[in-house]
Amino acid sequence: MSARLTLSVLPERYAVVQLSPGAPPPVPVGALWSLTRTPDELSLVCEEAQVPPGVKVAGGWVAFKLHGPFEFTLTGILASVLDPLRDAGVGIFALSTFDTDYVLVQADTQSRATAVLRAAAHTVLEG
Repeated sequence: MSARLTLSVLPERYAVVQLSPGAPPPVPVGALWSLTRTPDELSLVCEEAQVPPGVKVAGGWVAFKLHGPFEFTLTGILASVLDPLRDAGVGIFALSTFDTDYVLVQADTQSRATAVLRAAAHTVLEG
């Protein structure tokens, strides 16, 4: 799929947090909050201000929301965003929901990521 997508930059700063596999899940807070449990870990994406104390954390992320919803039969939606970022050397952390996807980039690469996405014919709404 090579569709032109619309993305919005969320105003908050986010963190990716690693909790122990058996930790109780934290209480959801904020506009974007995602929890994934595997046998090896419990990963949380949340606003930086909501990071639980005493955990392994990588902060300073900005989130781009892809405007969906997207049908499950569509292919290449996320790749159309990730491929240009990869080619520009912008690291990402991706999340998917039932309706859409979110792509997080480090705050210090936000301007470059925005320029790259616009050059790939996507619309990026800021603010």
